[in-house]
Amino acid sequence: MTTETSNAESRTGTDSLQANTIFELLLDEQRRDALYYLSGKVGAVALEDLVAQVALRDGEASGTRVDAITAGFRHNHLPKLIDAAVVRYDTDAGTVERRPEAAALDPFLQLARRYEP
Repeated sequence: MTTETSNAESRTGTDSLQANTIFELLLDEQRRDALYYLSGKVGAVALEDLVAQVALRDGEASGTRVDAITAGFRHNHLPKLIDAAVVRYDTDAGTVERRPEAAALDPFLQLARRYEP
């Protein structure tokens, strides 16, 4: 099992996320959609399931669009979420799991969701 983790593995508690990090993570709509989805899950989910949910919220679940979203997650969104220590990505299993540190995002996610279209 190969798990990608951040350099911030030793961070614990909800005060480990700085305001700039929180807002950077929530800045992107697809990343927010992924965080919404993961906040309702217990344990790891397949990256393909996560991407499918993001594509559905995006309103376009065509194969080409799903491929583009998958690439965006592998090269952009997952590294940011891993570096912030809010998710764990098992590259061998192809699964993403929300870390306990992500709870610091919950109040901000709830607020953002109220203003989503």
